[in-house]
Amino acid sequence: MKYDYLIVGAGLYGSVFAHEAKKAGKTCFVIDKRPNIGGNIYTERKNGIDVHKYGAHIFHTSDKEIWDYVNQFADFNNYVNSPVAVYKDELYNLPFNMNTFSKMWNIKTPKEAEEIIKNQIADLNITDPANLEEQALSLVGTDVYEKLIKGYTEKQWGKDCKDLPSFIIKRLPLRFTFDNNYFNDRYQGIPIGGYTKIIEGMLEGIEVRCNEDWIELYKENKINDNDNSKPAKITLSDGTSFEFEKMIYTGQIDEYFNYLYGHLEYRSVRFETEEVDTDNYQGNAVVNYTEREVPYTRIIEHKWFNFGKDENGEPIKGTIISKEYSSAWKIGDEPYYPVNTEKNNKTYEKYKELSKSNKRVIFGGRLGLYKYLDMDKVIAEALKLAKEELK
Repeated sequence: MKYDYLIVGAGLYGSVFAHEAKKAGKTCFVIDKRPNIGGNIYTERKNGIDVHKYGAHIFHTSDKEIWDYVNQFADFNNYVNSPVAVYKDELYNLPFNMNTFSKMWNIKTPKEAEEIIKNQIADLNITDPANLEEQALSLVGTDVYEKLIKGYTEKQWGKDCKDLPSFIIKRLPLRFTFDNNYFNDRYQGIPIGGYTKIIEGMLEGIEVRCNEDWIELYKENKINDNDNSKPAKITLSDGTSFEFEKMIYTGQIDEYFNYLYGHLEYRSVRFETEEVDTDNYQGNAVVNYTEREVPYTRIIEHKWFNFGKDENGEPIKGTIISKEYSSAWKIGDEPYYPVNTEKNNKTYEKYKELSKSNKRVIFGGRLGLYKYLDMDKVIAEALKLAKEELK
């Protein structure tokens, strides 16, 4: 067999490209090192609950074209992301809005909230923020920073806010309305039946193999990716052999090149998921814990993404929660978030330049492009590549 494209990574980016390539009459073979398709948006059904195995994902976009595209593969419910934050024995609404300020300062009007924040910022007299702490304080004042930003951010990054660059927080939106909708996007929701259903729809009729690690296959097959004058040959771990013309690679670009210019930096996430013998653990899908002393950043109660009901509209008994722990990435860990500091971005540019010599390989996705992308932006990037590549 010979395929037009070998796609490494059965996540959203690779699956969108595979779907578009198939529509264009191209043949594709998709592999993924995980035991399942879907990448980080993979959901698995357990006790009637769609569990977000690799972290909670809420689809949101202002792009109607992207919204219509993803709705080809699943119907979406009308879930609105309205997280809450716990600081010690206090509970606040997110994003920072009048519900937050009313609880924090026992006030009622936007004018009162604006005056308190304005006065706190003025008292600090920060004119040129030297680090993330000063940047955040200059935007929201002391109370919001201390209770809702400082500890959470330090857990996310594994560093004191004084040791983080100011550009990480360019803006912190303050809403002077009683609106708990976290996103400003026109469209949002959760796919009924879970995200895996979307990926299955995209990959329908396409050859897929899981538990196939490209890095190991690359070493074993001694593939020449600098010469595309003839097809490359590959034999998978299950004995399947085929040829392919080009490859879409969605893994780490630095790992692909064996860390020639050193490691790019990532943040990883560890999940502790458990079944709890109660029908309602926390009353909300997402609860953030903003104290640094609390080791996890948030708890997800998965059933509330579908309002606590199964596909037949019946209340689900019991519940499943996941605690999320942010950690520094090391080889062997799953990389979740690129750390786009100036140093890392310069190193990435070296890898990007090196990738131009790989005539057979196209790098894409969050890890291939070394860029944090929301789901709608991943789809847009994949569609952009498909338009350019398949014309």
